[in-house]
Amino acid sequence: MAVSKKTVSVPDIHPPLPISQAVITNGFVYISGVVGCDKTAKVVDGGIQAESRVTLENLIKALEGAGTKLANVVKVNIYLANFDRDFASMNEVYVQFFGTENPPARTCVGVAKLPLNSNVEMECVAAMPP
Repeated sequence: MAVSKKTVSVPDIHPPLPISQAVITNGFVYISGVVGCDKTAKVVDGGIQAESRVTLENLIKALEGAGTKLANVVKVNIYLANFDRDFASMNEVYVQFFGTENPPARTCVGVAKLPLNSNVEMECVAAMPP
């Protein structure tokens, strides 16, 4: 039996790629990885905190495009190009969006390289409202 799913495209994030930016299925939305770039695919200047802020703003755009919101996020995966240098600074911004009470489950790992030579990429899973 095939799983019912709906794909979502959010053009305000970045130019379309051959991926689904978001997929809704079984009451959840799965947001593909986003980076801190504008809709022309230029990574923002200003270092890891600026990139983290725009990355999270892009996640919000994707969530809203799918019909949910940041408060419904249950899992976040974060990829850092330089974990040792950027982990603490990224966390300062992350807490501004998710707070410290009842945050989503999270994984954060260091990786060798990210799209567009960005320093941070995030993806998430969120519950859809009833």
